[in-house]
Amino acid sequence: MNGNLPRPTNRNQTERNFMKHDDFIREAVRISRENMEDGGGPFGAVIVKDGRIVARTGNRVATDNDPTAHAEIKAIRLASERLNTFDLSGCVLYSSCEPCPMCLGAIYWARLEGVWFAADREDAAYAGFDDSFIYREISKPLEERSIPTHQHLRDEAVKAFEEWIDKEDKIQY
Repeated sequence: MNGNLPRPTNRNQTERNFMKHDDFIREAVRISRENMEDGGGPFGAVIVKDGRIVARTGNRVATDNDPTAHAEIKAIRLASERLNTFDLSGCVLYSSCEPCPMCLGAIYWARLEGVWFAADREDAAYAGFDDSFIYREISKPLEERSIPTHQHLRDEAVKAFEEWIDKEDKIQY
């Protein structure tokens, strides 16, 4: 051990980075509260690329009559449109609450670099937004799920995948 302590500039840089995270999370929380005043749910999300917000929105499930209109999903859609890509590598999502299973799936498909959130799933459950049953359902065999789920005509559907494998001009995602 050479006895050298980390340089203060490194610590200051780390503190500045956390301050930026704080600012972006606070913006997501601000949106969640503002969104409620406009008839939406208490959720907000912000997507940041290169230190700049490229998308910000709130949950619009009830106002849009769209069960997929969670803040994170809407932010991903908006960022993809604005950046003209489905690959959001290099972007970070900030949310007022821990993303639900649907949003988490979209986050992975969008290839976001990271996720920061404020409230967690227990806080959401306390407020009436309990998604713990979905986590349990996902791990169950098809025949045990509460919504009847059946696989049928697999051989016909697999042909599309076989054609995809051989397709030379496909766009990988």
